Amino acid sequence: MTYNFQQDFSFKNGITLKNRVIMSPTTTMSSFYDGHVTNDEIDFYGARAGGVGMIIGEVANVIAGGKGFEGELSIADDTDIEGLSRLANAMKRNGTKAVLQIFHAGRKSNDSILRGTQPVSASAVKAAFPADSQTPREMTAAEIDELIVAFGEATRRAIAAGFDGVELHGANTYLLQQFFSPNSNRRTDKWGGNRDDRMAFAKAVITSAHEAITQYADRPFLLGYRISPEEIETPGIRLADSLAFLDMLGDSDVDYVHMSMGSAQRTSLNDKSDHEPLIKKFVAQLAGRKPLIGVGSVETPADADAVLAMGADLVAMGREMIREPQWMEKVLDGDEASIRYQLSPSEMTELKIPVAMQYYLKGAFYSVMHFTTDPAVAADYQNEAAPMEGFEKKM
Repeated sequence: MTYNFQQDFSFKNGITLKNRVIMSPTTTMSSFYDGHVTNDEIDFYGARAGGVGMIIGEVANVIAGGKGFEGELSIADDTDIEGLSRLANAMKRNGTKAVLQIFHAGRKSNDSILRGTQPVSASAVKAAFPADSQTPREMTAAEIDELIVAFGEATRRAIAAGFDGVELHGANTYLLQQFFSPNSNRRTDKWGGNRDDRMAFAKAVITSAHEAITQYADRPFLLGYRISPEEIETPGIRLADSLAFLDMLGDSDVDYVHMSMGSAQRTSLNDKSDHEPLIKKFVAQLAGRKPLIGVGSVETPADADAVLAMGADLVAMGREMIREPQWMEKVLDGDEASIRYQLSPSEMTELKIPVAMQYYLKGAFYSVMHFTTDPAVAADYQNEAAPMEGFEKKM
C-alpha cells in the first residue's frame, strides 16, 4: 500500500527529505558525565537511521548551567564537536537528514544535576511540576545576553559537526518557554511584560542562531522551533498565546515549526468546549508560511497519514521509533504485519536501547511505552498532558 508520508518534501532553503516521516527527539540519558557522546548513543541512532526522512536528535545543552538531567548531551564547548560529528554521521545513514535539538533547561533542573549550583530562569518562580522543583534564581540581563550568544555558538558547532540543522527546544516547559510563559516570567525589564514583550528572548535566540547559519554554514542548514501549545498552570500559556507566538514564528527566520504533545488528536486542555484538533488550528494560523511537523502517539501508517490529512506537512514519531527502529523500512517493504507496536523488556538491548534509557523507559515512561508486560490500557492523551510534555521525573 502507498501512503502520503512516502512522498518527499523540500524545505525552502533547498534541503529535501526522501519522505515525510521524522524521528522526534528521544531522551537516551546516555552521554558521558560531561555531555560527550557515547557509543551507546551512536548505536541507538544508527539503528534507527536510513529509513525515515529526518532524525531530530535528543536535546543538547548550550551551556553547562543549562543541563536539565543526567546523561544529557552537551554542545557547550568546541571539544564536543568530535563526538557530535560521529553522532551526525550515524544519523545520516542512507540519506536520512540529521538535526540536533538545542536548549537550556532553566528551572527544570536542580542543584544536584548542576553540582551545587542553583538553577536559573526568567524569574525566581518555582515550577509546579515536578512537586519537588526548586526555586530558581532570576537571570541577570548580562546572563541573558551571554546565553543568546551561546545559542549562536551552539549552532556553529552543530554546523561544524556535520548536522543538517538545529531545532530550538521551546517546548516542554524549558527555558525558551519559561521566558514566554506568564507563570515563569514576571520580569519588568525588556525581557518581560505583556505577551508580545515576553517573546523577546525567543526572537533574540532565533536571530542568534540564524546569524550563525548565515556566517558559518557552507550548505543549506535548517533552523527549527519546537513549541508546546498550552500550559495547564495558572497563570500560564493558553491557546491564544501560542497562536500569537506562532504568528511570530511564521514571520521569523525559522524553517519549520514542530509541535510537542502526547496525541496528534489533541484538543485544547483548557477549553473543553473546543473540539477542533490543535494541529488544524496551527495549520490555519501558519497559513503556509512555515512547514508544520505534527506529532503525538503516531504508531501505525494510518496514524501517520491522518496527521498529514489534518494539514501538517510532516509527521514525527518518538516512542514508536524506540519500539520499532525499522518502521519505515517495513512499510516500504510491504511488511507492516511485523511492525512492533509493543516493547518487550527482554528485547531492549537487541534494539540498541542504552541501559540508562532502559531504566528511564521502565520508570518515568512505563505507562506510555506499551510494554508487553504492562496489563494497563494505554491512555491516548487527547484531553490531558502526557508525561513527556514536561511532567516526567528525569534521572
